[in-house]
Amino acid sequence: MNPLSDLERLVAAIEKQGANIAPTYQAYMPIAFAIANDCGEAGRPFFHRICRLSEKYVSDEADKLFDHALKEGNGRNGLGSVFHWAEIAGVKPDKQLAETARAYTAGCDSLTPERAHDAHTIESPETLPACFPERPWPAFLRRLLDCGNSPAQRDILLLGAVTVLGATLNKRLRILYGRKFQYPCLQTFIVAPPASGKGALTWVRRLAEPFHDALMADYREKYDRFRTEKAEWDALGKQRSKVPEPKQPPLRMFLIAGNNSGTGILENLIEAEGIGLICETEADTVSAAIDTEHGHWSDTLRKCHDHERLSFNRRTNKEYRECAAAYLSVLLSGTPAQVKPLIPSAENGLFSRQLFYFMPSINEWTSQFHADEVDYDQRFIEWGRQWKQVVDRIAKEVNLIQLRLSEEQEQRFDRHFAQIFSHAGCLSGGSMRSTVVRIAINACRILSVVALLRAVERLLPPQQTLPNAQFSILKIPGLSPSEEIPEENVRDGIVPKLDLRVTDEDFESVMSLVEPLYRHSCHILGYLPSVELVPQQATPLESLFKALPLEFCRKQAAQEAEKNGISPNTLDSCLRRMVEKGTLVRNGRGEYAFASRVRTCVREKEV
Repeated sequence: MNPLSDLERLVAAIEKQGANIAPTYQAYMPIAFAIANDCGEAGRPFFHRICRLSEKYVSDEADKLFDHALKEGNGRNGLGSVFHWAEIAGVKPDKQLAETARAYTAGCDSLTPERAHDAHTIESPETLPACFPERPWPAFLRRLLDCGNSPAQRDILLLGAVTVLGATLNKRLRILYGRKFQYPCLQTFIVAPPASGKGALTWVRRLAEPFHDALMADYREKYDRFRTEKAEWDALGKQRSKVPEPKQPPLRMFLIAGNNSGTGILENLIEAEGIGLICETEADTVSAAIDTEHGHWSDTLRKCHDHERLSFNRRTNKEYRECAAAYLSVLLSGTPAQVKPLIPSAENGLFSRQLFYFMPSINEWTSQFHADEVDYDQRFIEWGRQWKQVVDRIAKEVNLIQLRLSEEQEQRFDRHFAQIFSHAGCLSGGSMRSTVVRIAINACRILSVVALLRAVERLLPPQQTLPNAQFSILKIPGLSPSEEIPEENVRDGIVPKLDLRVTDEDFESVMSLVEPLYRHSCHILGYLPSVELVPQQATPLESLFKALPLEFCRKQAAQEAEKNGISPNTLDSCLRRMVEKGTLVRNGRGEYAFASRVRTCVREKEV
C-alpha cells in the first residue's frame, strides 16, 4: 500500500461526489491526526481538500490543526479511519478503491472521531466533549493562549483569561439581554483529573494581581493616615468631644479568599462596592468553607451571578449593611470528586450558572524543561500591569461601555441557541434547558469582553502603544458615543458612555464556543445525582441523540443506533415522530437538524 497515493485517490472520490466528511471541528481533528500519522507533511494539501468541502473550513485554522497533529500524533489511528468516515458520509468508491479501503480498515478498532483524536484520556474517549475550535481571537488573548501546551490547556487559558479580564471590567462594561443589563462577571469551573495541566490557571490569576495590589496599597496608605489621625484625636483629652472621631477606612480588595465565612464574603463584597474575584485552584477550598457552621454562602454565589442586591444584618451592634448590586466573578478548578460537594445536584442553582470545562488526563510524559527559561508567573503579572493601564484609562475617560449587537447578529444568536435548547430538551429536560439559558447569558458576557479586547487591541501586547496625554478612548474604532449623548457634549469631548460593536469574526468566534460548553456541561451532569423522578440510566434513544451532533444524516443516526441496539425500523419511526412534533427538521437532502424555532417578541423602544 502507498498511503499518499491511496489518500489522493480517496480525496478525488470525495471531491467528485461533493461529500462533506468533516462537517464539524470534532471531525476535523481526528482526520488531521489520521493523515499526519500515515502521510506526514505530504498529506497537508489533501487534508485541506477534504475540509474545504465543509462550511466550517478556515484555511489558517486547518493549518494550525495539522501542525498540531504532526507534532502530537501518536500513531493510534491512520487512513483506515478516513476511509471509514468517507463511507459514513456516503462516498461510493469504485471497485479498486473499495478493495483499498478494506485493506486499511481491516482490524481497525478506533474508527470513531472521538477515539481517534484523543490520546490523553482515562475515561472512554467516546464520552469526552470536544475542545474549542481554533479561532482568530484578539492578539492579546492569542498571546495568553499560546502559553498553553495542549488544546485543552489553551481552552482553559481562554476561559480563565476571559473570566479574570471580565472581573477587572466589572460594572464598566455591559450588554442588555433579557431586559436586564448583564456585566462580564463569569463563574467558571474547570474539572480535571489530578496532574492534568489545570495548574495553568494560576497564570491567569496573575492578571488580576496588579488590580488587587493597587487596592491594598491604597488601603495601607489610608490606614496609616487613619492611625496618625486617631492618635492625635486620642491625645486631645477632653477636647475630643469637639472633634469628629476619625473613621477607619474600609478594607477594599479585589482578590477574595474562597476560605471565607458567609458574613466574611458579604463584608468583602460590600466594602468593594460588590466587585471581586474568587480564584481557587482547589474547589474544595470553597465547598469546605460553605459547609462550615458559619458558611452557607452558596446563595451568595447564585445572587452574584444575577447581579442581585447583597445585604446582612448584625444584631449585636444593630448594624445593617448592603450594596445595590454584585459583580463577583469566580474561577475554580478541581477534580471530578470535588464537583458534588460544591454542587450537590443538577437542581442546585449553581450548576446552571457555571461555565464548565472537563480536561482529559495526560497519558504521555511531557518534558517541562524549556530553552527560553521564562517565568510565566512574571510574564502574566506584566501583562496584567499593561492591561490595568488600559482599564485605568477607560475608567478615567468614560463611566460605561455598552455592547450592542446588530439585528443580524441577534437573529443568528437566537437561531443557534434555539437549536441547542431543542437538543437539550430532547435529552435532559429541565436541568440542561436551564443551563442552555444561562450559557446564553454567559455568551453575551464573553462577547462584551472579546469585543472590547478587539477595540483596544493596539494598546496591548504585542502591538502595544501605551496611552499618552493626547490619546483618547473616543478615537478607537469600534467604540462610539452613545446615541443619547447630546451632539454638543460629543463636540466638547464630554462622553461618559460609549457604544461598543463586535465584529462578525469575533461574534462567530464566541458562538463557536457555545456547543462545546454545552457538551462539557452535559458531561459534568453525569457526576451529579438527580432528585427528579426519572431513571438514572439513559435509555438507548437518549444515548443515541446524545451522541449525535446538532445536525446529522440518517447514516450517522443508523451507526449510533446500531451501537445502542436500536433497530433501523425503530430509528425511522422515532425520526418520523420527532419531525412530526417539530423537534427535528428535515431538509431535501435527507439531513436532520434539531429545531431552531425562535419565538419573536415585541421590541420595546428604549426611553
